[in-house]
Amino acid sequence: MSVTTFAAAQLLRVLPRVRLSRAVGRLCEKELPPPVTHAIASAYAKAYQVNLDEAALPPSEYRSFDAFFTRRLREGARRVSDDAVVSPADGRIEAVGGIDEHSRIVAKGRPYDVGELIGDDDDAERYHGGSFAIVYLSPRDYHRVHSPVRGSISLVRGVPGDLFPVNSIGERHVPRLFVRNRRVAICIDTEELGRVTLVMVGAVIVGRITVSLLPGGDARPGDNVLDPPVSVDRGDEVGIFHLGSTAVLLLERGVELAGSTGPILYGESLLRQSRVVER
Repeated sequence: MSVTTFAAAQLLRVLPRVRLSRAVGRLCEKELPPPVTHAIASAYAKAYQVNLDEAALPPSEYRSFDAFFTRRLREGARRVSDDAVVSPADGRIEAVGGIDEHSRIVAKGRPYDVGELIGDDDDAERYHGGSFAIVYLSPRDYHRVHSPVRGSISLVRGVPGDLFPVNSIGERHVPRLFVRNRRVAICIDTEELGRVTLVMVGAVIVGRITVSLLPGGDARPGDNVLDPPVSVDRGDEVGIFHLGSTAVLLLERGVELAGSTGPILYGESLLRQSRVVER
């Protein structure tokens, strides 16, 4: 471990992470003159190799950095697979595997309790013997999140927590990282696959996680009930990360996800081994 990495890890332990994230979030949402947003967006795109050709708008038409970061894609920029389960986000599949008989998953060599991850031990029991996938969104990625399956959403669970980074430093130095950070569990009930839960995990500098289906977009701690339930198809938008983070997908027994890790785009199949991703 380098001295720089060690120093960064120690600094993260003492920083007021939640207050810092709120402050940066407010700054990112501040409305700016078009020439300023154009300059900031262009510089960011160059630094992180963002593909601006996919964006629905040119850099000068975003009113804030947050508006640019949460940008929509142009029509036709993505194709949604006909397979039953697709990736909910652009990013990199960091881990994929099975959920054991104790409702635990293992990511980066660390075990996580599904009940703790989704905020409900009883609901976690349905995932015994199921499967999971973890998609990490880097700064260069498109940060809207989409339904991985066809079904209906009647429950969104807000789970309080801290805001540690979900990059390699956080994974290495923050025990139980995914269950310590704030997160939102979106429960999607399907006819063929049972309940599929999509967990949006917050991170430091992520000011907000917006749930597109909730009034106002904010998931309060605890159960947020949608009555009537909202029907979704594969690829329909369900949430937005304001700055980067991670999505965790949980499926009941009976579905085997492809075992390969690596880059992926939202809408690509999670049931096939081979993927071709242009990044």
